[in-house]
Amino acid sequence: MEKQKDSVDRIIVNNVSKIFYVFMDKANSLKEKMLFWKRNKRETREVLKDVSLTIKNGEAVALIGVNGSGKSTLLKLMTKIIYPTKGEIITNGKLTSLLELGAGFHPDFSGRENIYFNASIFGLTKKQIDARLEEIIEFSELRDFIDNPVRTYSSGMFMRLAFAVAINVDADILLVDEILSVGDQHFQEKCLNKMKELKAQGKTMVFVTHSLGSARELCDRAVWLNKGRIQLDGDVNEVIDEYLKETT
Repeated sequence: MEKQKDSVDRIIVNNVSKIFYVFMDKANSLKEKMLFWKRNKRETREVLKDVSLTIKNGEAVALIGVNGSGKSTLLKLMTKIIYPTKGEIITNGKLTSLLELGAGFHPDFSGRENIYFNASIFGLTKKQIDARLEEIIEFSELRDFIDNPVRTYSSGMFMRLAFAVAINVDADILLVDEILSVGDQHFQEKCLNKMKELKAQGKTMVFVTHSLGSARELCDRAVWLNKGRIQLDGDVNEVIDEYLKETT
């Protein structure tokens, strides 16, 4: 049975802008580097421009847009991996994220050891991880490889393990980047079904994707980012339809 949404604001983005500084010239020697810092000006790239939105408890929101529109940057700001140049982002509740394959994994540890390592980063105790270990291994479908070093894993195997851990940490908010495009069709569908299950439990999800079909299937709201600004925010089908009119 689907859990009722409440009025809690899980993520609040207030007038957020993000500027990255890029130095175009390259210097090889120490002397060149010192001269470079003295003589060269940095180039600024404003990736997000005055973005504001509020995501309520239980919402599943797709961030869509062409490459370079600011989707992944906004997701990283929500996790506090990076910080805004201007404005603020407030998150209310326990948050877990799947942004980069292998983040939080030690390459020389086995899959089993990395489950403990990664889950502890998300705040689980050893006792809690012990109780969920079998479920994590079962979901990942990596039982035959779970005691091998993860440096021997393919990108698809990394994704399986990372996803299996992330969905077992009892987070209120789940942030997912394009990583669900990694791996075979069977496991992608398995992940999508699990995310539907979490949505039915009232979890809040923000999903960056180029798979508009998955966005329609999972999300009830979409935010279309265009050149760092919100072009449109609303019902997932209406926003995607407008996006397709502009981009196809």
